[in-house]
Amino acid sequence: MNDADVSKQIEQMVRFIRQEAEEKANEISVSAEEEFNIEKLQLVEAEKKKIRQEYEKKEKQVDVRRKIDYSMQLNASRIKVLQAQDDIVNAMKEEAAKKLLKVSEHGFFNHHHHQYKHLLKHLIVQCLLRLKEPSVLLRCRQEDLHIVESMLDDATEEYCEKAKVHAPEILVDKDIFLPPAPSEDDPHAPFCAGGVVLASRDGKIVCENTLDARLEVAFRKKLPEIRKALFGQVGAA
Repeated sequence: MNDADVSKQIEQMVRFIRQEAEEKANEISVSAEEEFNIEKLQLVEAEKKKIRQEYEKKEKQVDVRRKIDYSMQLNASRIKVLQAQDDIVNAMKEEAAKKLLKVSEHGFFNHHHHQYKHLLKHLIVQCLLRLKEPSVLLRCRQEDLHIVESMLDDATEEYCEKAKVHAPEILVDKDIFLPPAPSEDDPHAPFCAGGVVLASRDGKIVCENTLDARLEVAFRKKLPEIRKALFGQVGAA
C-alpha cells in the first residue's frame, strides 16, 4: 500500500469519525432539547397549578369575606329592627305606666274615691293570702295612708273568710313609706304609682303588690302577645 492509499484510507476514517461524531452530537442536541422542552413544560404546568391554587385561595377568601360582610350587615339590620321594636314596646309600657298613675291620683277619683280604695283592699287581701302569716308589716305611700287605714278592717275580714283563719296582726309602717308618685321637680327620683307591699315580721317573705309591680308582671306575661299584635309572628318569636 503506497502513501496515496494510506492517505485515502485515513481520510475515509476521519470522515467516518466526523460523521459519527456529528450524528452523536445531533442525538445529544435533540435529546437535550427534548429534555429541555419536557422540563420547561413541567415548570410551566407547575406555575400554572400554583397560579390556579393561589387564585382559588384568593377566590375562597373573597367569598368568605363576602359572606362575613353579608352576615354582619344582616345582623346589624336585625339588631336595628329589634331595637326599633323594643323602643316601640317600651314606649307603650311607659304610656301604660302614665295611665296607671291616674288610677291612684286622688284628684282623679274626686267623685269615685271608693274605686282606688276598693283596689287597695283587693291588693292587701291578695298579699295576705300569699303570705298566710299571723303577723305582717304593711307599707304604702304616705298619701295613701288614710285610705289604707280606713279599709284595713274590711280587708282583714275578707281575708279571714277566704283563708278560714284567725285575723292576723297587721302593723302599718308609719316610719318608712313607699316612694310617692313621680314628680316633675325630680323626674329621676324613685316613685310608686300606688298599691302596697306586705312582708312577714322577720322580713324573710315579701309580697310586692304595687301598681308598678303588677304592671311589670302583666307586661312580662303578655309581652309575646303584645309583640305579635304589633309586629306579627316574626316579632313574637
